Amino acid sequence: MKISIIGLPGINAGKHNIKDSRLDEVDSITKAKKRTYIQIEAVSESGAIDADAILVAKDTASDIILKDLEFVETRLSRATEEAEKNLFNKLKNILEKEEFIFKAPLSPEEKKELVKYGLLTAKPVIVAGPADLEDQNALLLRALKEGGFISFFTTGEKETRAWLIKNGDTAWVASGAIHSDIQHGFIRAEIISFKDFMECGGESKAKQAGKLRLEQKNYVMQDCDLANFRFNK
Repeated sequence: MKISIIGLPGINAGKHNIKDSRLDEVDSITKAKKRTYIQIEAVSESGAIDADAILVAKDTASDIILKDLEFVETRLSRATEEAEKNLFNKLKNILEKEEFIFKAPLSPEEKKELVKYGLLTAKPVIVAGPADLEDQNALLLRALKEGGFISFFTTGEKETRAWLIKNGDTAWVASGAIHSDIQHGFIRAEIISFKDFMECGGESKAKQAGKLRLEQKNYVMQDCDLANFRFNK
């Protein structure tokens, strides 16, 4: 995942491991040889077009709204088709209220049309105040959540690991986050919720308590699910 950092000099560009206390809790039971957190890439404003989300300082948020508004007004002045005029008029009204486009109630067709314009506020925008920089890890975790991402966990003797997926992704998509071979040969997902895993005291006891669920490829993953994927090799 890429997050564009705007107006927040305290967060350096590059790779950042995002610690999650819930993964630590799982590993406190499993005691794996290795613990691997999710990783994001922080990029500057110049990389915002390719970013999955934007993390912006509170006093800079109005600047990116203004940039989008200037673009929209220019396109509106050149628009010839009625559908295009309607879309850009709607965007203009949103931005003039100093609101982000990604929060607006747009139709699926309008959202699809927006992709080609590279508007900054059409992406998830997370606003940070000065106090948020005191805990950079917590801020980046919030950016992941508000950016529409969750994580699921795998754990065993060798490694306890967090995997990043989009909120709403299926078990089939999640299996591909680990390896494309698992996705191609997907049979089923063995799922234990984080709550059940912790309350039972680990995988074995959760199985004994009947908390392990066998899910098909269309199962929608939940945040912090403990997953094991069965697949044809």
